[in-house]
Amino acid sequence: MTNLRALLATTALVACGTAAAARDITIDVWAGGSNDADSYRWEAIELAADILEREYAIQGEELNITIEAKRDFGGWDEFKQSVTLAAEAGTAPAIVVTSHLDIAPWSQAGYIVPVEDYLDLDSWPLNDIYPNLMEIAAYDGVQWGLPQDAESRPFFFWKDTMKGIGYSDAEIDALPAKVASGDYTLRNVLEDAKKAVELGLVEEGYGFYPRVSNGPDYAQFYQSFGGQLQDPETGKLVLDKAAMEEMYQFFVDAVAAGVTRKNHIGTEWSQWYNEVANGKAALWHGGTWHYARYTGKEGNEDFFGTIQFSLIPSGNDTGRANTITHPLVYLMTDQQDDMIEDVAAQLIKIASEPRMNSLHAIKSAHLGITRQQSNVELYSGNRWADEATTRLLGTANAQPNHLQYGAFSETMWKGLEAAWTGVQTPAEAVAAVEAELKAKLGDELIVR
Repeated sequence: MTNLRALLATTALVACGTAAAARDITIDVWAGGSNDADSYRWEAIELAADILEREYAIQGEELNITIEAKRDFGGWDEFKQSVTLAAEAGTAPAIVVTSHLDIAPWSQAGYIVPVEDYLDLDSWPLNDIYPNLMEIAAYDGVQWGLPQDAESRPFFFWKDTMKGIGYSDAEIDALPAKVASGDYTLRNVLEDAKKAVELGLVEEGYGFYPRVSNGPDYAQFYQSFGGQLQDPETGKLVLDKAAMEEMYQFFVDAVAAGVTRKNHIGTEWSQWYNEVANGKAALWHGGTWHYARYTGKEGNEDFFGTIQFSLIPSGNDTGRANTITHPLVYLMTDQQDDMIEDVAAQLIKIASEPRMNSLHAIKSAHLGITRQQSNVELYSGNRWADEATTRLLGTANAQPNHLQYGAFSETMWKGLEAAWTGVQTPAEAVAAVEAELKAKLGDELIVR
């Protein structure tokens, strides 16, 4: 849609004459969950500022933009607390790079402003961003932010182990398509993991080696068994008891079969990364950004020769192969100076251009946000980015932008942990989850 405010800002820019006074603006950018590999989360804004200054100069106006970036926070909790405290004090950074799950609470609190009030979403490059990623950056029918990056959470196979249990190279090559079609399911995962253990190709407990703590990954397994996270008609969260119980049962069966350790939860992440990157585990699941860790710190020098990857397999006939993307997003906070908001909007728009976003994607082993990145040589020439985008990103969905999804996720995980460790049966765990979610979510929960 064409936005009035965006038109006014553009008109003001074009109308500026050489006599216009120079304007100095400082744009603060805070990036959560970022390290050196993620530096383009703010460096792209710095590059965009240079471009925007040059565009203003061509129109006859001098605009001097100073970018003040901060990414040194103790962790996600500290980062989010810093943003909310700053917003309450009226000193929030103009641009925040954060999880899309912050959109619901921060929009309701009045901390952020919608990007659709400042940008024409039908213009380049915003009209080239994957629609599913734009939806993830929206809430309650409003486009609050823009996706800053993308990722996905695939299923992995150690090729030599798969060969050891009888798979040919051609069959291993065909696994991603078989998973996508539903011809290779989580039941096949248990069968193959058990063979790997029985044949001594991996140690007991290493046939299927899941993530060691809660995260979006586990919502994928709920979807594998037909679970739905959010009702599209009402926006309410959904507890499908049958799907949840089957999901819990899958992990209980994995422990009973000796392919997953009963005490696996809480394993040190450094140990886990090293083990899966070097063939100690037969099958596992993780994130697309793990590629950088496997091939870097963990020393896997032949990723494509040793590892196959796919969507998360379906669990039954009502489920589906799937993957969840958990993109970070650019959000703009409410500022007293409207021009800061206008300039911030232009900067995140420029930073979303395919070539700009590709710098971040390749450096940090994330996926791109726009279709045209496949035509950017830096991106298309990177085998991991190219194959992961084609295989995973187009069908990826996300956790809901719902005020109470955090409570839903934590409760689902608590039930899984209870079933996994044998404290409760899957049925008992689901009953406890239902009771807790009804108490916490009330009318915002649909139980099926």
